[in-house]
Amino acid sequence: MLRNRRRLVAWLLAGVVLAVVLTLYDADRTGVSDPKAAPSAAPSAALPGTATPAPTATPSPSATPSPTAPPGAGGPSPSASATACTSPGTCGYPDANSTGPRIALERHDTGNMSIKKDGTVIKGWDIRGSLDVYANDVTIIDSRITSTNWWGVNLRPGFSGLKVLHTTITAVPGKGPDNGGVNYAVSNMGGSSIEVGWCDISVFGNALSMGQGDLHDNYVHDLVAFRNQGGEWQHIDAVISGGGNKGRLTIRHNTLLNSTPVDKGATAAVGLFADTGVVSSVVVEDNWLAGGAYALYGGGPGATGIQVTGNVFSTQYHPASGAYGPVTAWNAGGAGNVWKDNRMSDGRPVEPAT
Repeated sequence: MLRNRRRLVAWLLAGVVLAVVLTLYDADRTGVSDPKAAPSAAPSAALPGTATPAPTATPSPSATPSPTAPPGAGGPSPSASATACTSPGTCGYPDANSTGPRIALERHDTGNMSIKKDGTVIKGWDIRGSLDVYANDVTIIDSRITSTNWWGVNLRPGFSGLKVLHTTITAVPGKGPDNGGVNYAVSNMGGSSIEVGWCDISVFGNALSMGQGDLHDNYVHDLVAFRNQGGEWQHIDAVISGGGNKGRLTIRHNTLLNSTPVDKGATAAVGLFADTGVVSSVVVEDNWLAGGAYALYGGGPGATGIQVTGNVFSTQYHPASGAYGPVTAWNAGGAGNVWKDNRMSDGRPVEPAT
């Protein structure tokens, strides 16, 4: 009896030992006894002071910055996204908030006034009239001009050094001398460059008219169509140059809008025409251009030294920026002509027809 009891105990002990061995073997084979061997079903909280790595996402193309910084500033690339450029101001281009006078103005009913003293400075004037400049180094700054003459400001031949800065230049529709129209906000009839910067310009037919000059940071908008004294619709351009210029014309970082219907005279946002001679030495850089028959007329077959770079051709008036397209009259083979990094406001590249 005792022998049988001892034999039973021995078998029970052997069974327990075998069960333990089998359990350890299975744990070692599957690894479940090591909490680091298999991931848990849900993420566990990180220990204090340690960072929890984020799940690895599928790589996506890097975002394209919107064209708000000037060239060379390291910001924008030429290809903006479709939502990046919906209006000039939101994309860093001039508008009513960044142009015009910065100080309080005093009213001056000058009429059509001639300036004949070198170095004259007009500042803080609210002018009812126009300024005809027969002097050198005249500066018009932080002012407003409301004209019913042929121009707002005109520089006469033989004089130089005119600056028109931080000024609003407008007109009264129907009150101008050209059958009710007004032609030029700023006209350069002189033989040297002038500077027009940070100006708010509206109403005029050919707002900025010159063969040479430095036009920068201006807001040209709401041009008004009219039939001229010949009974025809006046050609309407935000910037116009007739060719034959001796110096350089630089058009940089402006908002140039021409919302005029084509059947009422709209020509261009920037019109470089060989009307009085060959177009040469023009820089059109980093502008917001919209409207006209074509947004840009590029100078024609003989044009040379025309650099058109980094401009946004806006679709705000027409799907192709201009009624018929973004650009025409581009001389691709002209010496020194450069076309680079121009795009539609929705990011599509713009290339001239060949």
